Amino acid sequence: MPRQKLSMGGRISHQMKVAIEEIKLKHVQHKQGIEFPGSDFHASDHKQWMLSSNLSKAPLRQIMWPGTHDSATDGMGFLLLVRPLVQCQTCSVYQQLLKGTRVLDIRVDHTMHVCHGLIQGYSLHIVIQQVLKFLSETSMEFIILQFRTEYGHRDPPEIQKWLIQQLGDYLIAPGMSVFGKTLGELMPKRVICVWKPSSSFSAAVSPLWSSGFLRDNWIDTDLPATKFESNMEYLAAQVPVDSRYYFYRVENTVTPQADSLVFCVKPVTNQIRGFARLFISQAFRRGYGDRLQVFSCDFIDEDFVDACIGVTLARMENSK
Repeated sequence: MPRQKLSMGGRISHQMKVAIEEIKLKHVQHKQGIEFPGSDFHASDHKQWMLSSNLSKAPLRQIMWPGTHDSATDGMGFLLLVRPLVQCQTCSVYQQLLKGTRVLDIRVDHTMHVCHGLIQGYSLHIVIQQVLKFLSETSMEFIILQFRTEYGHRDPPEIQKWLIQQLGDYLIAPGMSVFGKTLGELMPKRVICVWKPSSSFSAAVSPLWSSGFLRDNWIDTDLPATKFESNMEYLAAQVPVDSRYYFYRVENTVTPQADSLVFCVKPVTNQIRGFARLFISQAFRRGYGDRLQVFSCDFIDEDFVDACIGVTLARMENSK
């Protein structure tokens, strides 16, 4: 059934519910803290954190991968009108990689442009140029790239062939054995490229990975505690990373709602964005720390990346 339009009083009531849920998370954070294995880590080199952390002997599945949601939305839309409604990142793809991002979520339309909903951005060529620039400047940084046709759009023709041509020798071919291999064993290949089409007739072909290898569970809400607990429940349902043959992503984001008082992405997502470390801490408290793998957010910063690196290094220390 279609959602009923709320009166102004209903919108205000909903916004109060959002505020109450945010207060609830702040209370948990104040009472239980945000400590977890590796929480005190702070990288000195985010651009090459895999190299500087000496992760050549780390199995691929043991990495906790910092990622971004709707990664290619920087500069999208008119500055004061549309942009606040669709922009989930202010940094370019290259700048995100410099900050330590290692999982990118790229939405495309049939014209080979990035997009968010109906709003079109720059050419996909720009994304690839920035990824290749980063790879050429580093020697041991691995990236998971997810390219997906945005909802309501047609698949771009020949995109798989084009991606394979562009990324070439960097591509890691899919396979169960890949998850148990160390980064050193996988080199010099350093890119896992996932293709998620809108049509089953465009299923991924090797060396691209099918969408089933990168899974998540999304709910459409702007309620921060509701999303927080939904993320935790779905995470709890996953098997530990040591027994997993797919990547599982948790998105520390909430989504603007049409019946809310606030429609812009940044103030809405900020209602959960500051609780990333709390989520990791709570995952360990509840016994799900061994399930954390891909953790994504809007408007990524180095502190978010440090939290993911810290978990990775703690895992490696515990495995000795």
